[in-house]
Amino acid sequence: MSRLSNALRALSIGMFLSACSFAPRDERPALPTAQRYAEGYVDGPAAGTRAVEFGWRDFFADPRLEVLIATALKNNRDLTIAVAQIEEARGLYRVQRSDLLPKINVNAEVTRNGVGPESAGLTGATPLGTSETFTQYFVGAGVAAFELDFWGRVRNLSRAARAEYLATVEAARAFQLSLIRDVASAYFAALEARERLELAEATVDSRREGLRIAKKRLDAGVTSALDFRQAETLLTQAETELASLRFTKAQNENLLATLVGSAIAEPLPEPLPLADQDRMETLAAGMPSDLLVNRPDILAAEHRLRGARANIGAARAAFFPSITLTGSYGFASTELDSLVGNDRRTWSYGPSISLPIFDFGARRANLTVAEARQNIAIADYERTIQTSFQEVSDALAGRKFLAEQVSAQERGTKAQRQLAELAHRRYNEGVVSYLEVLDAERNLFSAEQALLQVRRAEVSNLVSLYIALGGGQIETR
Repeated sequence: MSRLSNALRALSIGMFLSACSFAPRDERPALPTAQRYAEGYVDGPAAGTRAVEFGWRDFFADPRLEVLIATALKNNRDLTIAVAQIEEARGLYRVQRSDLLPKINVNAEVTRNGVGPESAGLTGATPLGTSETFTQYFVGAGVAAFELDFWGRVRNLSRAARAEYLATVEAARAFQLSLIRDVASAYFAALEARERLELAEATVDSRREGLRIAKKRLDAGVTSALDFRQAETLLTQAETELASLRFTKAQNENLLATLVGSAIAEPLPEPLPLADQDRMETLAAGMPSDLLVNRPDILAAEHRLRGARANIGAARAAFFPSITLTGSYGFASTELDSLVGNDRRTWSYGPSISLPIFDFGARRANLTVAEARQNIAIADYERTIQTSFQEVSDALAGRKFLAEQVSAQERGTKAQRQLAELAHRRYNEGVVSYLEVLDAERNLFSAEQALLQVRRAEVSNLVSLYIALGGGQIETR
């Protein structure tokens, strides 16, 4: 008998371990993009350093920006929600995984039973016309409705929950990287507004002095009222731009404060000028296929696709019989003081099989839903790859052409500054009217402002490239 029991136990374990699975195979869809990035603005897949090889602290050169990013990663409310969602998904996975093992419960019961005269006579338990009452005690352990997962239904549900948990982890990491990019972009925009504001304030001071001199020249009869009004117009234009820049600076600082999530302890390190912000690592573009393992949003989409396939396996398993096992072992007695003992021992076990015959298409509909969600997950996975490919391509193009634009703008600003100086000399010598000075000063101011704008665009694009290539290592919270 013992050998037979061991054989049956071994057979049951073997059947459990070799349970079927009807889930589709986990295969990555074909890459829905070109195999290489467009030529012309890529130095080569091996040129530079891979973005995933260094953390964000090593990438940024500005010490003030490092403090702001570190504070945002600690205090941003949206990131707090994303981290809490990881814990939620982990808990749901543990709940689902627990169904793979039997749940053992310990029970203790006491019941009071009574047999009336009529029922006693009918059953023959007692003579007709008499009654009897007694108390029944029970203590023991049991397994209630443990599903023998022959078809992989429970196991696939556990895999789906695990995939959702891993997708949530990657989604949180993707949000961390996007938060780093957003903080850096807002910081650079605030820094641009600050430098443009300083330029506008210096310009206003200079033009006020120019207006004062023009007033003296007008009073002395050296110049005309037209020249004075032109100098006044030049000042009001600078003052208008100054007010606009103050508003822009306030907006950028408010956005930065929201992203950071809390007040910053003073004093902060001094910021680097925009002209020095491009002292970052040269990033290697790599191949589009590298994004599949480096981008957390792609990894999250891949995990969701695996979860959708596992749900198909669970839906298919529902077409087969559900086999559950129940059992109990304990002691029962009408006397509490003699409850435990060999002569009071009671046990029971047995399987049950359930297969719905008529469900009016419910199982077929569930399978249709699972297959549709798989198709959605495939499309979402491919769309995420395409979006990533576009982001990297745009940032690579920006790295090349924005650098050229900065270089050209620097040369143009230098030439415009020389032109303004020349216009002033020619006006003082009486060769030209003040209108030429007006145009030269206006164009110089616009060129200097445009140079700051394109410098900010260049450094923001370098950060976008860093994030688009997968970013770097993220510090744990």
